[in-house]
Parts: sequence; C-alpha cells; structure tokens
Amino acid sequence: MKFLLNKKILVIGLHNKYSIAYGISKIIYKQGANLAFTYKNKKYKNKIKDIAKKFNSNIVLKCNMKKDSNIKNLFAKLKKIWLNFDGFIHSIAYLNKYSLKKKYIDSINLKDFNKSHHITSYSFSAIAKYCQFMLNKNSSLLTISYLGSKKFIPYYNFMGLAKASLESNVRYLACSLGPRIRVNAISSGPIKTISSYGIKNFKKIYSINKNFSPIKRNVSITEIGNTAAFLISNLSSGITGQIIYVDGGFNIVGLF
Repeated sequence: MKFLLNKKILVIGLHNKYSIAYGISKIIYKQGANLAFTYKNKKYKNKIKDIAKKFNSNIVLKCNMKKDSNIKNLFAKLKKIWLNFDGFIHSIAYLNKYSLKKKYIDSINLKDFNKSHHITSYSFSAIAKYCQFMLNKNSSLLTISYLGSKKFIPYYNFMGLAKASLESNVRYLACSLGPRIRVNAISSGPIKTISSYGIKNFKKIYSINKNFSPIKRNVSITEIGNTAAFLISNLSSGITGQIIYVDGGFNIVGLF
C-alpha cells in the first residue's frame, strides 16, 4: 500500500529533472502524494508547469522568497485550492556564483552574506510561519542541507554558514511546532545540479565522496527521494529536529 496516499505536499525549489526536488517529487508521487509546486518568476513558469504534469498536478504557483508578502500571497492562493495540507519540501538556496570561485576570505561581503542566509535559511522558517494554520495534524516539513554546514568544504563559502543556520532552524522549528508538526532535514551527498557545478572543483568533491564514502559511490536523487518520502510520511512519526545524512556515509569518514 502507498504510504503517502492522499497526502498533500507542497514542493518548493523544483528547477529541472536533475534537481533534488525532482527526485523527491518522483518518489512521493509514486507513494500516492498529491503535489503542488512553486516557481520563482515568469521565466520558469512554463518549465515547472510541464514538469508538474508528469506528477498529475496543475497546481503551480509563483513565489519569490525575497519578501514575506510573496510567501503570504502564496498561501492565500493555495488556500483556495487546498484548505489544508500535510507538509512541504524546502529545496532552495542562494549564493552568488562568483563567491563559489574564491577563497572564503575573499568572498566575504555583507550583501551576499545576508541574501544567502535570507533565501537559504530564513525562508524555511518564514514559510512554516505563514502556513502553520493550514497544516494538518501530523504534518511534516523537510529541508535540504549539506556537510558544508559542519565542516570546511573548499569554495562552499557563505553557503556553509547559511546551511549551518538552516540546520539550527530545523531544531528550533521542531520544538516550536511540535507536537502537531515535525521538522527534519536531509544532508545530501554531492549531486550534479546546475547549482553544484558553479562550485569551483566540484568534480573533485564529487570524486572524493565517491572514492572515500563507505559505499564507494555517490548517492542519487532517487535515494534522497526515498528518505524524503519516509520523513514526510507517518512512518517517521517519532523523528523530528533531526539532520539525516544521505551521503553514502561520507560524513563519518575521518582521514583518507
């Protein structure tokens, strides 16, 4: 039996078929979830609509996370379609692509620091805040992090700081929204996406993760989707405030 049957899940951050959000959408749809999607601006509208059709969804709503008013408007529109729903996937982040090619000390500037934290971390709590009363009992919220939140990853820079903020956000939201709503994060291994290819030496990071993780390979967006489906479902009813690693065990490795 499908363990997400009739669950209504909002997916935020789907970009294309290579994105982590796509892998998650594929699995949670397979498990019976009804999906809704957001897009950032007009440029992406038709692309996301086409992808949404693959998941039998025509719910595609605009939301630029830069302003709280946009997030409030998102849920005003969604409420006309779904009176209530069962959780959301938060798979968005921001870092100036030029900052990914410099040493950390050379990339520091206040504007990019603030924007990175705003889009990557603050938006997660803002979304939760403005939809909390639409969420059904036993809803589940999920975001995506990376090992750079805890350890130095060359050229990951501001994003490492923003992901550390995001992981702390998970813990505070879990305590604030419990017991009705659970909140967790997946710390993913490196995935080949448009964003990751902007990181200098990403191919080297990808290769190291493959060669030195216990399973001796990189994970796929489908494997991340499998874990996400579990965390969104009632099967994980005893889990909240956690960072679940889906990286082939790379995070446990010391010297290599």
